[in-house]
Amino acid sequence: MDYSDTLEFLFSRLPMFQRIGPAAYKDNLDNTVKLDDFFGNPSRKFKTIHVAGTNGKGSVSHMLAAVLQAAGYKTGLYTSPHLKDFRERIRINGEMISTDEVVAWTEKYRANNELLNIDPSFFELTVSMAFDYFAREKVDVAVVEVGLGGRLDSTNIITPEVSVITNIGMDHISLLGDSLEKIAQEKAGIIKAGIPVVIGTTQVETKKVFDEVAALKLAPIFFADQEYEVMYGMTDLDGNQLLSVRKDGKKLYNQLKLDLKGMYQKLNLPPVLKTVELLRDMGWDISEENMLRGLASARKMTNLMGRWQVLGYNPLLVCDTGHNAEGMKEVVYQMSQTPYEKLHIVLGVVKDKNPERLLSLMPTDAEYYFTRAGIPRAMEEKELARIAAGFGLHGSTSSSVSKAFDAARGNAGKNDMVFVGGSTFIVAEIL
Repeated sequence: MDYSDTLEFLFSRLPMFQRIGPAAYKDNLDNTVKLDDFFGNPSRKFKTIHVAGTNGKGSVSHMLAAVLQAAGYKTGLYTSPHLKDFRERIRINGEMISTDEVVAWTEKYRANNELLNIDPSFFELTVSMAFDYFAREKVDVAVVEVGLGGRLDSTNIITPEVSVITNIGMDHISLLGDSLEKIAQEKAGIIKAGIPVVIGTTQVETKKVFDEVAALKLAPIFFADQEYEVMYGMTDLDGNQLLSVRKDGKKLYNQLKLDLKGMYQKLNLPPVLKTVELLRDMGWDISEENMLRGLASARKMTNLMGRWQVLGYNPLLVCDTGHNAEGMKEVVYQMSQTPYEKLHIVLGVVKDKNPERLLSLMPTDAEYYFTRAGIPRAMEEKELARIAAGFGLHGSTSSSVSKAFDAARGNAGKNDMVFVGGSTFIVAEIL
């Protein structure tokens, strides 16, 4: 079995939430535990940091991984979904797992599946693959991003050094609940007994949930945005953000450099700073220089893509993976702060999510290019255009992302801006 055959097995033969939706979601961790047992419990052989949340958990995970790398720790990073290559999900010190490793692990699983007698999901297999790889490569620590929810996510068999929950928004409501409180309860499932938990954003609807779960589990809880205040400063000549940071009301950094794009990163920095503070208190050797160097080179060190990523100039071409109302609100704000003569937006969404909340936030003065990604979950572009018209959004339709992108670029003047987003899968096809 070669790499192509392996990917076909992983994607096509096993249910995968990103492609087919709720049918891929499991309501227990039985398969994950069995797989971990079979491979010798690799999840117990390295230290971890567990990161959940509706928006920002990917950026937070990459920043933490970069800081740990800069401090000299051999650092694993498990994230999802991928944009261009499956192997993006599993990295050590920024380097993707090799194709040979993916093939060998999958073959070992398949050869022993009669003994295991289970039918694991795509998530369960990839998490098990990552943990086994990290253990065999003897990483010092792995930053593990939750895929969906928290309580029942396949990653939730670890006992981390710190649990992190970035924020809570109305996403995946068919699986996680139809209120912020219910969704928070699912995310709070990663809080472990006695393990400190960092909450990135204090929200009226969710604070009580986190406080109660943490108290029940005797887990110290910290609301990072109550301690750290981050203000957007300016951008240097290389495009890095220079941020002003205050801690407990006192100036901490005047110009903290961050190479991750997007003004919304100021919301993701407080939980990173608080987590690093807690790790230091536990005895982790992370100097001030290590932390600042990691943050200044996070994108470069971890190869993060799709966060206000500039693809070209004249016209300005930007993509972003923000795909729910909370994430898109920040993206739209950044658009409003970006100079351009005319705005062109290539937009696609998935059909199992309610698009109205997202569409209600989109600028009405843009020219839209409605399209669909090449997955079964994608909403048909004409249906999207019909719904969007009710919010004053108008433009053309295209059955492929590449055609929509080409049309937008063709219509854009050199001083215009072309934005691509609405779905991770739209961005993935552009990249």
